[in-house]
Amino acid sequence: MFNYTERIREAAHRLLSEKRVDGVIGFRKGTIPLMNEPAFIRHVEHVNQLWWDGNCGINLANYLVKRPDRVAVVAKGCDSRNIVVHLLEHQIEREQVYVLGAPCQGMIDRRRILAACDGREPLHVEETADEIKVSGRGWDLALPRKDYLQDNCAICTHRNPVIYDELLGDLVAEQTNVDRYEDVRRVEALDPEAKWRYFEELIAPCIRCYACRNACPVCYCPTCFVDESRPQWMGKTIDPTDTRTFHLLRAFHVAGRCTDCGACERACPMGIRVRQFTKKLEKDILELYGYEAGVVQDERPPLDAYRPDDPEPFIIK
Repeated sequence: MFNYTERIREAAHRLLSEKRVDGVIGFRKGTIPLMNEPAFIRHVEHVNQLWWDGNCGINLANYLVKRPDRVAVVAKGCDSRNIVVHLLEHQIEREQVYVLGAPCQGMIDRRRILAACDGREPLHVEETADEIKVSGRGWDLALPRKDYLQDNCAICTHRNPVIYDELLGDLVAEQTNVDRYEDVRRVEALDPEAKWRYFEELIAPCIRCYACRNACPVCYCPTCFVDESRPQWMGKTIDPTDTRTFHLLRAFHVAGRCTDCGACERACPMGIRVRQFTKKLEKDILELYGYEAGVVQDERPPLDAYRPDDPEPFIIK
């Protein structure tokens, strides 16, 4: 994973030189530590801008919907699953996208690292498979990498891309000893009043900036329900009722489609654990239908199809 930069550049150079793609979607190094940004490279002379490290957590599948051109895209496990979702939902055609599969060992959590810096400004970050070295003016810090992963990466069970045209490195061992839904079960065990308080407190800091929606690869509707005026589904304020409605409806819109890529939480400027909504529905979909979004390329999502043997425990007879 830590030697992908040169391989990405080589692949981009080859694909653009041979005119097999119109552009390459990847990352370039940010102007400050721990902040890489998506990059769209159209010309061979710009491929040296491409970069890869543990700060490439943004889901690049978000830039593929309804593209008119043919592109190559660097795809981690979660990105590749979202590419499959886009293919199933006819948002892109398979021949339009050349997937550079990036087996992943997890993206690092910028907020957690900054907290460990205790107010000191990091000026340089060096990353290895086991350690993150952070330094500033007159100080340095060594952090164990496994303790500073994004929450979704720490429990990821699909680190390898499920679809690719070319692999950037050897497949990595998938995690098998993780409990993906421990936090969900804790909330499920609460009584109704405690659950209500939990979610009210969870979303209380929300400023309705919609960063979570904008970063989500499966929130691609041309007009979001929050922007509809005829009919107007909800108000535009940060009134608790409007905020609650937004988060609940968005969660149900991505049910059976969310790959738990963590883009929503990564984008939230208030640090809200948005995945508490989507993970509950992911758990229900898995338990009811045995389905994980974007893992199988020719299986329709359960909420997009009907079968006579569908489980119906929610129906009162």
